[in-house]
Amino acid sequence: MFFLVDPFFYEIVISGLLAGVMYALVALGFVLIFKASGIFNFAQGVLALFAALTLVGFQTGQIPFAHLLSVFGLHATHWGAGFPTVIALLFSLLVMIGLAWLIVQIVLKPLVNQEGIILFMATIGLAYVLEGVGDLMWGANVKMLDVGLPEGPSEFILDTTDMFIDKLEISAAVVAIVLVTVLTLFSAYTKMGRALRAVADDHQAALSVGISLETIWWIVWSVSGIVALVAGVMWGAKSGVQFSLSLIALKALPVLMLGGFTSIPGAIVGGLMIGLGEKLFEFYIGPMIGGATENWFAYMLALLFLLFRPQGLFGEKIIERV
Repeated sequence: MFFLVDPFFYEIVISGLLAGVMYALVALGFVLIFKASGIFNFAQGVLALFAALTLVGFQTGQIPFAHLLSVFGLHATHWGAGFPTVIALLFSLLVMIGLAWLIVQIVLKPLVNQEGIILFMATIGLAYVLEGVGDLMWGANVKMLDVGLPEGPSEFILDTTDMFIDKLEISAAVVAIVLVTVLTLFSAYTKMGRALRAVADDHQAALSVGISLETIWWIVWSVSGIVALVAGVMWGAKSGVQFSLSLIALKALPVLMLGGFTSIPGAIVGGLMIGLGEKLFEFYIGPMIGGATENWFAYMLALLFLLFRPQGLFGEKIIERV
């Protein structure tokens, strides 16, 4: 069999799995919000971009809205050398929590009990607003993000196995495993986690037993913002913080279709399947059909799942009487 003799097979498999973890980090944010509120948050990719832009701004000491302030004769762009990475991460975390509160108050609260399609359209508008605000606050130029994570090939793996495995992707895998473990335990074994599931099942029933819908939404959007910050850090450290970073949300869609929209472990499994499938297909089949298969393979696989298992591997099959 080819994988027993191909020296690159195991390297491709590991690289694909690690890439899948990066996809899963983005998909986690979608799952959290959909699981707790039934809203498909189209703005999740932009949240990751906004979080990464904010982190770089705090790190570099950039003044928010600096080019707008120049209209009033203030031409300074930086207030100082910036904050250390840990402090910048903490401030970025607080910004994402505050942003979650604003989203709940301005966007979601007025739309309680509206149809899902209306809430979905609201998140599309939110995505464009956040992208515009991010541009005005921090500028549209590409920014480098360094949070102290190791980069380059792992010397230990390279010396012992001759495989080229990136340290940053290994770090992302470790972070994703910790995140999934914490979120799964939180959802299954805490009172707040059970309240999140109750709100997702029936808003009115949850309100009738004293569960605050507004508070639950704020918590889940805050957690999703934290996940977006982690995803933005990982993707920004890998490819730079640029506005195309918001398009990583499109990579999360096939992951959700495979894993299911309501399963946290499903997001990880779906991401691993997409990442592994992309790398193997690109390396072994791509040269036979002209290459560039990484751009469409995930969507082709997702379409096949929609045909035979539309709820995904871990999703719930919903049956409605008419």
